[in-house]
Amino acid sequence: MRLTYLLSLLALGLLSSCSPQLSTFNQKLYEDQKWSDNDLKRIQFYLSDDLTIYRFLDEEGSSTITSGEIKIVDGRKTEQIYFKSGTPGVFLFRPKEEHFAISFETKDDTHYLTFGPNPRYSGQYMLLASEWNRRRGKITYAGKKFYTDAAEIPRLLVNLKKISYNKTEGRTAGGRTIKQ
Repeated sequence: MRLTYLLSLLALGLLSSCSPQLSTFNQKLYEDQKWSDNDLKRIQFYLSDDLTIYRFLDEEGSSTITSGEIKIVDGRKTEQIYFKSGTPGVFLFRPKEEHFAISFETKDDTHYLTFGPNPRYSGQYMLLASEWNRRRGKITYAGKKFYTDAAEIPRLLVNLKKISYNKTEGRTAGGRTIKQ
């Protein structure tokens, strides 16, 4: 019994040591590191929380379904796309200086969400919308207008263990003598 308990603890310790240490990506980290676009393309980003975006299919007249599933909400056809917490994403480009276009799908480079620093939350990079009202935000995804609930505002996460590597260059001083 005791051996089983010890083996369980050991296995749990090994599993937790292999999982990435995800931390919130924020403006201070970005400014301190002075990353270029090429550097940002090598960083693996993750979503902090679940996110569902949706659009009403009858708003745009005859519209086609790009991805996701169709649901009937309050008698209206909606297309929904679900992003699970921890979904990995990649940096594509900067729509504005401090805004990042992050793609969580392999379809093409039009399928991205925009994130930017929020000064009310210590500069954390959070989902951006073109407009927010009390209940929902309007975002563009794959060239179409989608909505998300205001309660679902995910942040960008990164594995700080991988990106906190510092390169140290060194040399040995040769010494200096008095000239006679």
